[in-house]
Amino acid sequence: MSENFQYTYSAEKQSEIDAIRRKYLPQEEQENKMEQLRKLDASLTTTALIVAMAVGIGNTLVFGVGMCCFLVWKLWALGAVVCVIGVIGMLIAPWLYRKLVEKRRQKIAPEILRLTEELSQK
Repeated sequence: MSENFQYTYSAEKQSEIDAIRRKYLPQEEQENKMEQLRKLDASLTTTALIVAMAVGIGNTLVFGVGMCCFLVWKLWALGAVVCVIGVIGMLIAPWLYRKLVEKRRQKIAPEILRLTEELSQK
């Protein structure tokens, strides 16, 4: 009687099985709260950064158009006005970032403080 033992193992397959299994296991409440705290903290600057970068890049392009008016099309007055608008917009971007972060911080501060209190007491 010949008994053959056959075993195959795939790390990728096992990690996929574990990932699916974790979805259906009850998660600890503290881990969820810690993850929620991390997400809130990370979301603080994300929106502000996107808006400020868009304003800064947009106004850099406006400044570039003003420089084109100066150098390529020889429209001196229009070029000066467009360049000044672009520079003012670029100078507003960091200020806008700080204001948006400050506003968002005030909005989510109670939730973050509540979560930190709960996590530190356990």
